[in-house]
Amino acid sequence: MKKRTMERNFRKIKNQIYQIEDIVKSTKTGNLWEHEATVRKKLKQLRQFETANIRDYKLVYERYLELLNYISERLIEGYNKKNDTNFNFQEILENNYETYLRSGIISVLISKHIPKMVSKEFDRVFPENPKDEFSDARKIKRKFFLHLGETNTGKTYNAMERLKKATKGVYLSPLRILALENFEKLNNEGVKCNLITGEEEMLVEDAKHTSCTIEKLDINENYDIAVIDEIQMIQDEQRGDAWTRALLGLKCREIHICGALNAKEILFDIIEDCGDELEFKEYKRNIPLEIEYKAFSYKDAQVGDALVVFSKKRVLKLASHYSNLGIKSSLIYGDLPPEVRRKQYEQFVNKESEILITTDAIGMGVNLPIRRIVLMNMKKFDGNEIRYLTSQEVKQIGGRAGRKGIYDVGYVASYGNTQQFLEEMIISEDRNIEEAVIGPSEAILKVKSLPLREKLALWSTRQEKVPFYRKMDVAEYLIILDNLKKYKLDEIIKWKLIRIPFDVTDNEMMSAFLNYVDEVFIAKKDFITKPTYRYKELNELELYYQRINLYYSFSKNFGLNFDKDWVYEERMKVSEYINTILVNI
Repeated sequence: MKKRTMERNFRKIKNQIYQIEDIVKSTKTGNLWEHEATVRKKLKQLRQFETANIRDYKLVYERYLELLNYISERLIEGYNKKNDTNFNFQEILENNYETYLRSGIISVLISKHIPKMVSKEFDRVFPENPKDEFSDARKIKRKFFLHLGETNTGKTYNAMERLKKATKGVYLSPLRILALENFEKLNNEGVKCNLITGEEEMLVEDAKHTSCTIEKLDINENYDIAVIDEIQMIQDEQRGDAWTRALLGLKCREIHICGALNAKEILFDIIEDCGDELEFKEYKRNIPLEIEYKAFSYKDAQVGDALVVFSKKRVLKLASHYSNLGIKSSLIYGDLPPEVRRKQYEQFVNKESEILITTDAIGMGVNLPIRRIVLMNMKKFDGNEIRYLTSQEVKQIGGRAGRKGIYDVGYVASYGNTQQFLEEMIISEDRNIEEAVIGPSEAILKVKSLPLREKLALWSTRQEKVPFYRKMDVAEYLIILDNLKKYKLDEIIKWKLIRIPFDVTDNEMMSAFLNYVDEVFIAKKDFITKPTYRYKELNELELYYQRINLYYSFSKNFGLNFDKDWVYEERMKVSEYINTILVNI
């Protein structure tokens, strides 16, 4: 480029600075992005004159640079205000100058500064090995007794017999109904026991034992003996972290673990890594399980059969079909309140119904007098995709067939042309659980440089350094936090809110949850409104039951005034309504 042309182009850029400055100074922070890009473009153009010995080059370049810095500082102020952060412009710029000129300050912040800074904070807050988050448990010499094997073989029974002998013990359940069942058993046998779940507390005077859902484990308590049930849940994307937390954090010298055999290797890895002792016992069925190779037909249903499907819709449709044939059935599915499940179980046990129609909810912890399990489908929707059942799932469900003294042989059958697949799943070796799921602990609140949503998202992408752990799916947490964006809440409040259990994918439940947030944190009430229902219709009543649980959990988590007696009475009332509807199908 000729000297004269260069000087003309330079003067043009020089003269534009005044106009650009005036525009920038009068522009609101939120609209500065376009002007930032313009100034960076001018700086890039100016650099071509750096070695041309043009008068005023340095002054013009520095003036544009000052303007870029001014814009960038305002953009950072806006970012801090929007995201409740406290980033400093000069700290962001450090060691990132060329990227700043090329891509802008927010790009540097997001792509360079935040990941580097947060990585250091995560390294400071979270140890390389998850076991080291539980330093008190690491000081105790613990011994694990592994009761692993087939379904219906007395694993949990033997562990609970040992628990009865403890001075202070805890039973950790995957389901509220199992926690309730063992709470009642212990108290009926003279062992005083409390019940604690996300939906209720029943405290018995002078009780030293606790039966609770595993998420409600008080990690700060010391126990003599603990029982962890259904350990294979440790691999579950949404809930598995509760089992891992119990395994790593229980302050207890004697811990009994019950569940499927395919958890053996991961348990050995974790327990040995913790430096604890273990003793293993494999359980096998005393009652034979026989495969029926004839395809099941609807007309083949017999007394004592349990027909297994994988949706509430199919349960209700099959129940209606058999009702039209004069065959009475008991019904079990995931949305059913535990009180109703119990009534349906009792009807089946007492032979008030001839068959059981159920989802795979039956596969966990329930021992019923079932003659034959019939798998009506070999595929299920697992929340992400429709897939074939695993061998472990088939055995877990099929193993519910047979009951000593009632049905001394258990049978398993399938509908359609699936008998070969059924046989392969029954005889094949289960795939070992290779990774235990871990979740973010409250320690994440110690990371101060980002909002909670971004911290959780970044936490979920960090690679675990110990090979037999993996991160939980935090998608449900992020959904809640997205819905809380309009609220200015302390991070500890947000943390408590995302830990409240409810179906975040249900619009009505989310709406009820946000109404409670409004009442407590906007209207500043010390109580929340009791839920109501419109019609005595099955779906409406089931949703009402869930909203009662949300009312209880929300009130309990934030120490609000609430009507505890109403909660228990209303649950029983709505359960009676639901059971009546099911009985009359």
